[in-house]
Amino acid sequence: MERLKSVAGQRQRIGVYPGTFDPITLGHLDIIRRGAKLVDRLIIGVTTNPSKDPLFTPEERIAMVTREVAEQGIENVEVVGFNALLMKFAEKQGASVIIRGLRAVADFEYEYQMAGMNQQLNNRIETVFLMADVSLQPIASKLVKEIAQFGGDISHFVTDKVRDDVVERIEMQGRLGDY
Repeated sequence: MERLKSVAGQRQRIGVYPGTFDPITLGHLDIIRRGAKLVDRLIIGVTTNPSKDPLFTPEERIAMVTREVAEQGIENVEVVGFNALLMKFAEKQGASVIIRGLRAVADFEYEYQMAGMNQQLNNRIETVFLMADVSLQPIASKLVKEIAQFGGDISHFVTDKVRDDVVERIEMQGRLGDY
């Protein structure tokens, strides 16, 4: 599939929104929905990061993100797995923009440094930061997993289907803590 299709004689603007999405949260979906409005095509790059102790395999996360994006009715989004340097992935996709979500000042510090490094690798690809909706700012996949592992209600942080996926996986793996 050719990624640089012409739209009325112009090059298509492609954005990449990378992450582990383990699991995808309402905060992620907010950034996807808003980021998709900024570009002609948004590619969600589901990456591996073993240091984050993933609950789901990359293939399961790709399927989960694909399902959730379809449920939202966002049509200009494609979900792709990758295990490479972000800038190499973005170049391969023909992206001109990387979209990153910010929740707090701590996120900004890390993301600012990452954007600077990425600019050194390829200054033709811009990084755009989107602030998470204020009601969604505290949500982090890591915290969602911790709450679920101790029997807490995660329904305010993820969709019903994702909640069911997380609870089922935790029970299957016997990772449920004392509560």
